[in-house]
Amino acid sequence: MTDMIELAVNGTLMRGLELNPNLINVGAQFIREDETDVHYRLWSINDNHPAMIRTLEANHSVALEVWAVPANGVAQVLQNEPAGLCIGKVHLKNGTTVLGVLGEPWLVEGQTDISASGGWRSYINSKE
Repeated sequence: MTDMIELAVNGTLMRGLELNPNLINVGAQFIREDETDVHYRLWSINDNHPAMIRTLEANHSVALEVWAVPANGVAQVLQNEPAGLCIGKVHLKNGTTVLGVLGEPWLVEGQTDISASGGWRSYINSKE
């Protein structure tokens, strides 16, 4: 996997969700389910997708998936993400750091904090 980059996804890019084909179409491979460390918060953006932001204080862990994405496919995945999402460093509960999808602070203004749900998948499942 020398040309592959580990990418943590926490929303609609996850297996079986709306934008997962964006990962599949660039040749990404699912590695594992994982969680962030406790320094994250998660918002629902109009119930269309989540946005995750790292915080200074310990708040919540967020469930996510780690994928191996071809280096030349990372930009394509990012270009197809909703506005206000970006790629940055995500700290996992095991102390390692990988690239992952994060939200820009402006995006979460006035949105619903769903951090207590533990993750996007559990949040959307609770609404059914």
